[in-house]
Amino acid sequence: MKLPSDMGGEELVTLLGRYGYQVTRQTGSHIRLTSTYKGTEHHLTVPRHKPLRVGTLSGIVNEIAAYLEVKKQILVDNLFG
Repeated sequence: MKLPSDMGGEELVTLLGRYGYQVTRQTGSHIRLTSTYKGTEHHLTVPRHKPLRVGTLSGIVNEIAAYLEVKKQILVDNLFG
């Protein structure tokens, strides 16, 4: 599955809640998320833009896949499928 080209930052934040990400703060147009899903803290910043650029979304998904130790395509299918 391809990455969606119309995904907004707030929509992505909602989807990431499945993996234990919670909003810890918001500064301007950026949302800071923290997860302790794997026992260690992982911090992530998501722009609150609509839509997110595909490269930005891809970078965020890569970072989450590395943290969760899963393949990127599996994560994409679970999040957006």
